[in-house]
Amino acid sequence: MNKHISLFLTVAMFGSIVTGCRVGKEYSRPVTPLPEQYRSATLPADSNNIGLLPVKTFFSDPVLQTLIDSALARNFDLQVALKNVAAAAQTARQARAGALPELNLQVQATRNWPSKHSLNGSLSEQFIGTKYMDDYNANLSLSWDVIAWGKISRLKEAALASYLQTTEASKAVQTRLVSDVAQGYYNLLMLDKQMEIAEKNLALTDSTLHMMQLQFTSGQITTLAIEQTEAQRQVAAALVPKIEQEIAIQENALRILTGDLPGNITRSSRLNDIRFDMPLAAGVPAAILTQRPDVHAAELAVKAANAKAGAAQAAMYPALNITASAGVNSFKASNWLNIPGSLFETVGGSLTQPIFQRRKLKTDWETAKIDWEKSAFEFKKSVLTAVGEVSDALVKIDKLQSQQAITQVRVEKLQSATRNAGLLFQSGMATYLEVITAQSNVLQSELDLAALQRDQLSAVVDLYRSLGGGWK
Repeated sequence: MNKHISLFLTVAMFGSIVTGCRVGKEYSRPVTPLPEQYRSATLPADSNNIGLLPVKTFFSDPVLQTLIDSALARNFDLQVALKNVAAAAQTARQARAGALPELNLQVQATRNWPSKHSLNGSLSEQFIGTKYMDDYNANLSLSWDVIAWGKISRLKEAALASYLQTTEASKAVQTRLVSDVAQGYYNLLMLDKQMEIAEKNLALTDSTLHMMQLQFTSGQITTLAIEQTEAQRQVAAALVPKIEQEIAIQENALRILTGDLPGNITRSSRLNDIRFDMPLAAGVPAAILTQRPDVHAAELAVKAANAKAGAAQAAMYPALNITASAGVNSFKASNWLNIPGSLFETVGGSLTQPIFQRRKLKTDWETAKIDWEKSAFEFKKSVLTAVGEVSDALVKIDKLQSQQAITQVRVEKLQSATRNAGLLFQSGMATYLEVITAQSNVLQSELDLAALQRDQLSAVVDLYRSLGGGWK
C-alpha cells in the first residue's frame, strides 16, 4: 500500500512540474491605432472626462435620478444580463476546479446466470453450488489528468475571460439603459414645452380671430379673412392632441424601461431648467479601451478565443492520466464487509497520444485560430466605433449650440413681428395674411427651438454614454 502511495505521489509531482509547460500563444492585445485627440474636441486632451462621473453626479434632476434608480433595479433587459453574469460565474467556478482529480463512489451488486457449458457456469456449480454468480462491490475511484500541456489552465483562462466579458456586457447594457431613460425624460420635457407653445399659440389665434370677427362685423374685412384665420386656428388646435398622444407614448415607454406598467410620470422640471454645469471633457481616446464596457468586453472575447486556441492545440499533445480505486469486493454477501479480506486496491497510469482522429483535432485548432482572428477584428471594430461615437457626439454638441443660437434669434424676431403685425392690423396698416403668416412662423420656430434644446441635451447624454459613463 505504501509503495502504491509513493508511486502515486511521485507521478503526481512529476505531472505538476510538466503541467507548467503550456502550449499556445500568450495573450497580447491586438494593435489598434488611436488618435491623440477626438475629432472636434474643443478642450485640451487629458485623462479627465465626463464618463468617469457617477450617474447621480452627472444627472442632477431628482425626477430623472428616481427613474434611473427604478430602471437599474427593475429593468428586465438588465436583469437578464445579470443572470448571464451569474451563469458565467458558475462556469468559471467549475473551470477553476479543472486541475483537481475526479473522485466517484460506486456501490454495485450483480447476479449472473452463466451458461452451464461455460467456464463460469461449471465453476459456479462446482465451487458455489448455485446456478448463478453474485458480485458485491463498493469502491472509491479516482481519475486525474496529470499532464495536459496547459489545456486545463487554458480552459480556466477562457472561462474567466468569458465571465468577465459577460460582466462587462452587463455594464454596457446599464450604460445604454441609463442613456435611454435620460433621453426619454428629456424628450418628455420637450413635449411639455411644445404643449405650452401650442396652447399659447392657440390662445393667440383665438384672440386674433375674435378681433377679425369684430372687424368683419364693422365691414372692414371679408369672410375670406375669417375663414383663413379659422383654418389657421385648426392647425394650432390639432397640435394639442398630437402632442398629448406623444406625451402618453413617451411616458409609457419610460415606465416600461423602469419595469413598471404604463402610466403617468410626475415631473417638476422644465426643459429650460436643465443645465450641465461641468466641462464636457472627452479625455484621451486611449481611455475607452478600459473605460467603455462594450470595448472591454470585446477585448475579453479576444482573450477567451486565444485561450481556447491554446486548449485546442494542447489536445493534440500526449496526455498522462492516473487512475486509482480502492474498496471492498466479494462474491458472497456475507463476506462483503469482511475486512481486511474483502479489501482491494488498484493503481494505474496511461499515456495517450492522439494519432489519427479523422483530422478532428487539427480542425478544432484551426477553427479556434480563425475564431481568434474574428474576435480580434470585432475588437478593432468596437474601438473604431467607440471613437466615432465620441467624435459624433462632440460634433453634435458644437453644431447644435450654433443652431440653437441662430434659432433663438429667429424666434425673438418672429415674436416681435407677431406683436407688431397685430398692432398694425388693428390700425389698418397690415393685412390679415401678414398676421396669419407671422403667427404660423413663430409657432414653427418655437417648436423647432424646443426640439433643438432636446437634441442638445441628447447629444450630451450620447457623449456621456460613448465615454463609458452610466455604469458606476
